[in-house]
Amino acid sequence: MKKKLKIKNLITVILFFICLFGLVYSSYKIINWKIDVDKNNKIKEEIKKNITIEDNSYKIDFKSLKEKNPDTVAYIKVNNTNIDYVVVQTTNNDYYLKHNFNKEYNIAGWVFMDYRNKLDGTDKNIIIYGHNTKDNSMFDSLKNVLTKEWQTNKDNLIITLVTESKEYKYQVFSTYEIKPEDYYITTNFKSTDNYTYFVNKISSRSNYNYKVELDKEDKILTLSSCLGEGQTRVVLHAKLIEEDE
Repeated sequence: MKKKLKIKNLITVILFFICLFGLVYSSYKIINWKIDVDKNNKIKEEIKKNITIEDNSYKIDFKSLKEKNPDTVAYIKVNNTNIDYVVVQTTNNDYYLKHNFNKEYNIAGWVFMDYRNKLDGTDKNIIIYGHNTKDNSMFDSLKNVLTKEWQTNKDNLIITLVTESKEYKYQVFSTYEIKPEDYYITTNFKSTDNYTYFVNKISSRSNYNYKVELDKEDKILTLSSCLGEGQTRVVLHAKLIEEDE
């Protein structure tokens, strides 16, 4: 009887320490996440000194930004979200998942362009990613695009992307939630028919009818982020409608 009691007490103690370790580890992760998110928010505010708006046109000091980080390739703005970021790009899609604009290790990462993309006007599908940080930074607020309130406000439906050479305007045509997949981030299309099928497919997925016509000549922008605990993705697609030098 005493032996059984000792075993029971030992199991209780072990379970207690397992729970305690889990609590401490979880707290550690949450604190580190908060520190990294706060650090990125400060970096974003510092970057804003290099961005001005004149006559509804964005002026980006890419020279200064590239001195801080040569991976700087663009700036993106999505109305009625907190997506207002300088975009970076490197040789893979892993680095900026856990590094910020200053190239410091940071679990909140940074907003980045798919490594396969080129900004020379030849790519059909430009893809930009950002973490769901659960504090409205990075691409957390991309989930706003799934709401009727956001979708029915015409001011939200034009997205601005600025590069060193041009300012682009994209018109939203599809927004949806989907399980993780590679299809919507396709960048290489074997034929015109293949691309046409792709555009029609991602358009049909939309949870709102934006009534935007598409054809084989259209070039598109795709934004992607996690939802919840990462089990699904929130996706936005928009087609290029204007580009200015």
